Order: sequence, then C-alpha cells, then structure tokens
Amino acid sequence: MDNNIKYGNPNFNPLEQSRERADKGLTALDTEKISLPFIQQSLQYPISEYADPVIATWHKEKLAIHQQKPYIEAATLVPLIQTTHGLELLLTRRSLHLKKHSGQISFPGGRVDQEDASAEQAALRETLEEIGVESQFIQVLGALPDFFTGTGFVMKPFVGILQDGYQLSINRNEVEEVFTVPLSFVLNPSNHYLHHIRETDASSPLKQYFSIPYHDYFIWGATAAVIRNFYYKLARL
Repeated sequence: MDNNIKYGNPNFNPLEQSRERADKGLTALDTEKISLPFIQQSLQYPISEYADPVIATWHKEKLAIHQQKPYIEAATLVPLIQTTHGLELLLTRRSLHLKKHSGQISFPGGRVDQEDASAEQAALRETLEEIGVESQFIQVLGALPDFFTGTGFVMKPFVGILQDGYQLSINRNEVEEVFTVPLSFVLNPSNHYLHHIRETDASSPLKQYFSIPYHDYFIWGATAAVIRNFYYKLARL
C-alpha cells in the first residue's frame, strides 16, 4: 500500500485499522449491469433512500446536524471511460504537498462556488481545473446520492462518461496522478471492506469507513462510500 498518504492526525492510519469484508448478503453485479446502457437507464430513476444500512445510519446522523448547521456543498464527477475491456473508473491521487488529504484517492471535484450555476456545473468546472477535461467531452448520465463527509461537506456526485477526443492536462498543484480501475472491480462488494476505529479510547464513539484496496492504491472514506452507493444504485434494478 502507498505510504505517502497523509491523514491529518499523525496517530491515525486508515490502512492499519481493524476491518471486515463488507459483502455479507451481497453479490457481484451481472455483466449487463456494468454496461453503459444499463447505467444510463438506472440513473434516470429518482434517487431513493440509502440501501446500505451503514451509510443510511451515517446519513441520518449527519442530516440532523446539517439541518442545524448546514454543511458546505461540494460536487464531484465520477468519470467513466469506455475501453475495449469494458468500463473503467477514473480516479485521482491528490498532490503530496497539500496540507489536507494529501495523497488520498478522490474524484475530480471541490466546493460549489457562488458563481456556479449548479452543483453539476461545479463538478465539470473542477474537473477541467484539476485534470483538464473540457465539459464538451463529458456526458453527464445522472447523480448519485449525496454523501456527508466527516470534514463538513455534503458531496454531490455526478456520473459522467468521457467521450472520444478528451485530453488530460493534470494540475500538479492539486493532483499527483490520474489512474483508472476496472468498474467491475470497484463495484464488486467482495472487494469492499468496512473499518472500525475508536479515535481516542474505548469510551469514544465507534467510527466506521469503507475501503476498496486496488493494487498499490487505497481507496477509502468518502470516495469508497460513493462507489458503494453506486453499487447499490445498480444492484437494486
């Protein structure tokens, strides 16, 4: 696993926390469900309640906080690429010099600015700023459920397919590298883990997060949770 990830708290390393497989009662998606036509169809349906019981609990707790003190809106693009081997998911690794979340795996995205016409437009703008893909080469297929992060943001993810002709131009101030993962791998619950941690002592509240290790990449936290929501979105149809 990559040891260049920084986590803010020097006493906390997400790679070392206790974990269990998160595939109980779940099965891999049929091949047809990991196809562009099926994904397009599924994202046309309204977003329903969270199917994953763990994320549903998190959402309920965070929503109560959000109603008292609103979270900051952020938007991300979940970029898909059609290859001869099937669909792949494009991810970024944040620059190592960043003060927050350096080296972590994420989607292109960031805070929704006042000037943005919508959260979707913010996701497209951030994608251009971070990896240089222009919006004319992105077909937005639909949205996934919001996800409340532990850092005070409500993440609004939009799934998009990158069209032929797109060019990558990585902003090295924000992104260390761009890589792809087979969509069939990240959407297979047998590759998902649920971690448990108490931040200080045994009396502290139990905290949890998902992870999806892939070769030397450790996909975890909000990014893994959004992928988990993506799985449930497709599995329920």
